[in-house]
Amino acid sequence: MLYLASKSPRRAELLERLGLTYRLLDVDVPEVRAPGEGAAAYVRRVARDKARAGWSLVATEPGARVLGADTEVVLDEEVFGKPADAADAEAMLRRLSGRQHSVLSAVTVIDGAGERDALSTTLVRFAALTGAQISAYVATGEPMGKAGAYAIQGRAEAFVEHLAGSYSGVMGLPVHETARLLDPGADAPTEEAGARAAVAG
Repeated sequence: MLYLASKSPRRAELLERLGLTYRLLDVDVPEVRAPGEGAAAYVRRVARDKARAGWSLVATEPGARVLGADTEVVLDEEVFGKPADAADAEAMLRRLSGRQHSVLSAVTVIDGAGERDALSTTLVRFAALTGAQISAYVATGEPMGKAGAYAIQGRAEAFVEHLAGSYSGVMGLPVHETARLLDPGADAPTEEAGARAAVAG
């Protein structure tokens, strides 16, 4: 049985696109970046911590597999987590306006054979946004609970001028990398970052 160690409905939706049967595990993992920890290392660690927390609950079950994931928006090596409130969401969006940022999405799978992980890096460039556009978007409530204060699968898709990488990764779970990790016949990816970054140049 596959277990998803996540509370994100978007990740559940993306797993369903793969035609997978799974159960949800409610894990509580601190998402705090350690001093000096790089953005990519942080995202991978949180995904791994979620998977390990879930694995501790089902490790004795024959055939159990646990998937943990984390997605963060990064600008100038600063990680933009979930906004604390509407003002925080507006501040994040003002900084992302008219600029290119990275979205890092890490996945870890743990089963009886051990741990496997992948990291997807996607480059996203926002159009220049007016204050009115930002305020109207924040007023919808959509930015709350979203890394970087936006949901690409929602109204914020209209802000995106260019994207190089994984659209599903920006949503919260890179489907290609996840499918490879869950396929025992495929070579598990270990480093996806950089490959996509080179695409955008």
